[in-house]
Amino acid sequence: MKYSLTALFALAASPALAASKNPFSAEFWSLSNTDMIVLIAFIIFVGVLIKFNVPGMLSGMLDGRAEGIRNDLNEAKALREEAQTLLASYERKQRDVQEQADRIVANAKDEATRAAEQATADIKTSVARRLASAEDQIESAKQGAIRAVRNQAVTVAVAAARDVIAKQTTASDADAMIDASIAEVGQKLH
Repeated sequence: MKYSLTALFALAASPALAASKNPFSAEFWSLSNTDMIVLIAFIIFVGVLIKFNVPGMLSGMLDGRAEGIRNDLNEAKALREEAQTLLASYERKQRDVQEQADRIVANAKDEATRAAEQATADIKTSVARRLASAEDQIESAKQGAIRAVRNQAVTVAVAAARDVIAKQTTASDADAMIDASIAEVGQKLH
């Protein structure tokens, strides 16, 4: 059996096939009305829910969930406060470490300045010692040169005197001087 679309609309609109939606009509209270059956099923469903205390269980579950959320919020608040305390502590430690680092740098700069001043003083002392040593060496070299010149002058004078004496001394005078020298050495040794 095939119905056209228009025929179906006509059947749906006919009052005999469709039950009344008015709860005060007799057609509404008949078991052929689907709305009535849905109403009865709903009332039975709500009754079963009440009988097994489902609203209380749902309320308890919702209260438990609310308590769990409240506990989570309190724990999160406590964790947040602890984190803020730790952050403040770390910031304080960081400031202390920064101050200590600044003091170390300042001390290192002061120490470097003192070391530079000490090195300058040591260099001045070393230069003064080396100058004094150089002056002593110059004086020593000067004295050595004077001695060398004197020794050379003595050597030259002795050589010149020997030549002069050798030219002016005769063999008999030389023998007499040798005998006198031997006698003088003999007297001094005995």
